[in-house]
Amino acid sequence: MTESLAALLVSSYAVSPAHTTWDPDLEGELLPALCALPGVVGLEVPWMGRLHPHDPEWFLSHVPAGAELAVTPLPWVMKRCGTDARYGIASPDDEGRRAALDDLRAVAGDVRRIGAESDASVTLVALHTAPQGNAARSPLVESLAEISQWDWAGAQLVIEHCDAATASHAWQKGFLSLDEEIGAILAADASLALWLNWGRSVIETRDADAVTEQIARAAATGLLSGLTFSGSAAVDGPYGSAWADGHLPLATADPESGSLLDDAHVAAALAEAGGVERFGLKVSRRPCDRTVQDLIRTVADNLDVVRAVMAAV
Repeated sequence: MTESLAALLVSSYAVSPAHTTWDPDLEGELLPALCALPGVVGLEVPWMGRLHPHDPEWFLSHVPAGAELAVTPLPWVMKRCGTDARYGIASPDDEGRRAALDDLRAVAGDVRRIGAESDASVTLVALHTAPQGNAARSPLVESLAEISQWDWAGAQLVIEHCDAATASHAWQKGFLSLDEEIGAILAADASLALWLNWGRSVIETRDADAVTEQIARAAATGLLSGLTFSGSAAVDGPYGSAWADGHLPLATADPESGSLLDDAHVAAALAEAGGVERFGLKVSRRPCDRTVQDLIRTVADNLDVVRAVMAAV
C-alpha cells in the first residue's frame, strides 16, 4: 500500500501559526517544504471569507508550483454558525441556506482564480452540512443539486463528514449524520463524493473501533474518495480539552498527546477505506514548535508512522 502515499495531502493551516500570527517569511518557507516531503502531492488550505486571511495576492504568488490543493471553508462555516444559528447548506431556514450558498459561490470564484492566477490547481473542495444541531436532509439535497451545477474548474466536490449532532454527548460541529449525508448525495443525483476525517468521527462515536465501522460503511457506498488521518483524545492534554477537534497527532508520533489514533486503528482504517483516491494528514504543531524545521519535523514524524503502517498492511 505504500504507493497510496503518492496521493497524500497535508493540511497546511493546522500546522502553521501564520493564519493567526501572520509571518509571510515563515509561511513562504513552510508551504514548499511541506510539498517536498515524500509522498505529499499538495495541501489542504482554508477559505476564510477569501483565499487567504491576510493576503490573497501573496498566497497566489507563493503557493507551490504544481501543488494539488484541497480547499476547505470549514473555519468560515464555523465562524458564520457562531453568529447565525440558521446558517448552512442543510438549513431548513431558506435565508440561512441562501447565505451559505452565496458564500460557496464566492469559494467557487476563488477556486477558478487559483487555476488562473497561480501555478497550483484545486483538486477538491469540501462541503459541510451545517447548521449546527438543526440540519436537515431535504434542504441539503436542494443545495447539492444547485452547487454541483456551478463552475468549479474541474475540482471534485466532497462532503466532509464532521461529528453529527447527538443527544448522548456534547458535539463539536453538530452537523448531519453520515447516513443522512449519503442519502442526500444519492438523492441529489450529482457528481459528489464523501470524505472522512478520523478525528472528527471519533469525536462523534467516542469509540475508535466504531470509526473503523463508519469508514467501512462509507466505503461500501462507493462514494468514499478520501480519508484524513487526524486524532482526538478522551482526556485533556497538551493539545487541548478532551474530545476537542484539535487535530491531534498519531499516538506513536507523540505518545503524550493522548491521541486515540494508534497504529492498529490506522491499519484498520486503511483496510476498510480500500482504494480511495486521496489520503490526508491533518495534525497540529507541537506546543513547543517554533521554527519551520520544527513544523516540518512534526509533519514528517506523523507521515513516517502512516508510511510504516501502510508498508505493513
